[in-house]
Formats: sequence, C-alpha cells, structure tokens
Amino acid sequence: MSRQGEGAQNSANSGAGNVYWHDGIAALTPTATTPMNNADVVVIGAGYTGLHAGIAAARGGRSTQIIDMHELGWGCSTRNGGQISPSIKPSRTALAQRHGAERAKAIRDEGYRSLEWIGAFIESEGIACDYQRCGRFHAAHTPAHFDALVRDTQTLGREEGVPFEVVSRDDQHAEIGTDAYFGGVVLKQHASVDPAKYYSGVLDLAKKTGVAVTDNCPALDIRREGKAFVVTTPTGDIRAEKIVIATNGYTTSLVPWLQRRVIPIGTYMIATDPLPKALMDNLFPTDRVASDTCKVIYYYRPSPDRSRILFGGRVSAAETNPAISGPRLHHDMCRIFPELADYGYTHSWTGKVAFTFDTHAHLGQHEGLHYAMGYCGSGIGMASYLGMRLGQQLVGDPQGATAFDNLQFPTRPLYFGKPWFLPSVVQWYRLRDHWQIRRAAAHNRLTA
Repeated sequence: MSRQGEGAQNSANSGAGNVYWHDGIAALTPTATTPMNNADVVVIGAGYTGLHAGIAAARGGRSTQIIDMHELGWGCSTRNGGQISPSIKPSRTALAQRHGAERAKAIRDEGYRSLEWIGAFIESEGIACDYQRCGRFHAAHTPAHFDALVRDTQTLGREEGVPFEVVSRDDQHAEIGTDAYFGGVVLKQHASVDPAKYYSGVLDLAKKTGVAVTDNCPALDIRREGKAFVVTTPTGDIRAEKIVIATNGYTTSLVPWLQRRVIPIGTYMIATDPLPKALMDNLFPTDRVASDTCKVIYYYRPSPDRSRILFGGRVSAAETNPAISGPRLHHDMCRIFPELADYGYTHSWTGKVAFTFDTHAHLGQHEGLHYAMGYCGSGIGMASYLGMRLGQQLVGDPQGATAFDNLQFPTRPLYFGKPWFLPSVVQWYRLRDHWQIRRAAAHNRLTA
C-alpha cells in the first residue's frame, strides 16, 4: 500500500522501536530462570558468540551455563541487517605491517573460512533461516571510488582468489535500480540470512546440546577463588572452572580491560511498507545484499520474501533513537531510490555493534578470562565462527586454534569504554561523504 507525502511519514513514526525481524520468530525462552550453582564453563553474553561457544563446550563434555543481562535476543544478534561477509576489514598489506606477512595471510584466510563454515553449519544443523549465497553489490558513490574499488577488488581476486564481477555505471540497473551510484562490484561469496531466525535456531540447538541458558541475569562481579572463578548474579553465585566474556557491543565495566578495547556504535535500520512486486523487481532485480563506499556506510537488501526493503546505516553523529533515526534513514533511502518517496516504513530499530581500534576481531585470554569480540559491524559469520573456535579451545580441541589468538588488543589513552570522540569523527566523515556525493552529482549534470 502506497502513502503520499505526510501520510508516509505519519505511518513511519508509528514503527519506532519495532524490529522487523522479531515479527517472524516465536518467543525466545531460557532453560531456567535461575542459573546453576556450579558449571565447568560460564558464558557471559547470549548472542552469537556466546551460544556457539556454549554449544562447542557442551559437545566437548563440559557442563555449560550461559547468562545474559537482558532478554534472549535483545541485542544486535536479532537486530542486524542479515548480511554475511568474510568480515576482515584491513587489507593483507595493512595487516602485514602490524603482524607480519604470514600472520596477515592467516587472518584474511580466517575470514573466508568463517564464511564457508557458517553456510555449512546452517545446512548441517537444519536451521531454517532463509540463508542464501546471494552475493553483494558494493556500489561506488563517486567515479573516483569506483576506480579504487575496482583496483582493490582485482587485487583480492589475484591474491586471494575472490570471485567478483565489475559492473559499470551503464550496466548498473541490472544489479540495482538507481542512478545514485557510479558502478560497483559484485562480491559473489557474500550471503544473506534472517538474523533472528538464525539466532532462534542456534538457541534451540544450544538447548538440545545441553547448555543451560538464563536471561535477565546480569553478571555483577567475577572473582578468583583458588583455581576456580566465582560469578556473582542477583540470584546467587556460580562457580566455574572457565569464564567466557561474549558481550561485544554490550561490554560493560564488568571487565574494564575489555571495555577499554571495544567501541560500541549504534547502527540503525528501517523496514519499508510492503512494496509492489514490479517496483521491487525494478529496484532489486537480483536478491543480492547491497552496500556502498561511503565512509559512513549504508547497507540494504530486499526482505527474504521480497516484500520490503530493509535499509540501514548511521544517520547522526551522536547516538539517537529509532523515532529520530527512522525519518532520517527514510530520507537517505529516497535519495538513492526516489521511487520510495511515496511509501512509508513500518519498523525502525537500532542495535549496537563493537569496533576495535585496529578494525578486526580479537580472541584470547586476559587474567584467565576467555573472550571473543570486536567484529566491526560484520558479526554474523565471524561471531559465530570465533565463538565456535573459542568453545573448542575451552575443551582442549586443537582445531580451536585461530589466527586471532592473543593478538595484541589495542586501546587508546583516555578511553575507558565511552567513545567521547565518536560524534566528531562520524560528523566529519558524514560531511565528507555528503560533499563527495553532491560534487559527483553536479559533475553528472554538467556532463549529461
């Protein structure tokens, strides 16, 4: 159903706080409202990382208790865009400067391994989550960015065997129905999923594997008693041999050392009104996920049933709320797809991801506490994969070793977990993106 002008915005505002993905899943329930008093492994955080670590530990014969401070599925594991990539942002050259050539290659390889692993995991475990290997169209927002994108992608193809296709601006409508971009590349390995259905399936598997899961149960303190750890919760203490911190974008001062090393960043999404099939087929002739080369990136895709467009990005320098982010996302979406101006949106929501200062994930130990986090906005595949590997490490399985193990985990002076610097950085990049877009559009008008 289309809505004109003010009607579209009025319909949109009513969706503030509603998560589109949550409409498609049953209630997510714990195994018990009170955690066990004793366990071999206690996992703090019931997102992708925590659930996969718990499954691997339980399959290795360890009694495993997962606790979370919120309701199950409350965090970004059910609120993300459902796009799965190899997850490693730094290039091999950049990684080699930090870690050496051999370690750099190994880290990049882990990204591709995570992408293959999650597809195989979903198939082997029979998780119904609308997974498909659809590919990504990564669009250039200026001609210069197109040239750089092609060069960088050709390097990936030559050095790392990445399958891709270059799409010129003249051929762009075969991939995406807009003139806002200047061509792009198709990254054929990337995939999509319904993240909440995936989460629900992994949660069910954890329960079947024997993992105890308790929500609304924050860890208030962790202390050592001899060789064991004691986790204090509102309902009592839990003694455990090993502790996993799997809190990613929701990391608190429970472990200040970790809080200083991850940067929580809000990401925002909307789901449009149901759209006519002909319009969807025109805007998204393929089922690919999409993103662009803006520094403050936009990411979007058709819903799994191709009835709506799910559009996400960062819309303000400081953190905001879905009532404010929704109209801004709608405005930015309509810049890319003017045909959507007649349609509102029914859902507007937010979640937190965690970036790191070196822009890749980390796995390791600190004072005996195990952790995996910092997926930098690409957490579906990597959080699942590293959670699984961390669980294998807990039970002494040599297959659990990764190229991320105990890399130096950097922080910055005067950073203690609240990113005071983020608004100014985001504002600068947003202004630069905006200026580049306007300049490219003006050039097009002059040369048309």
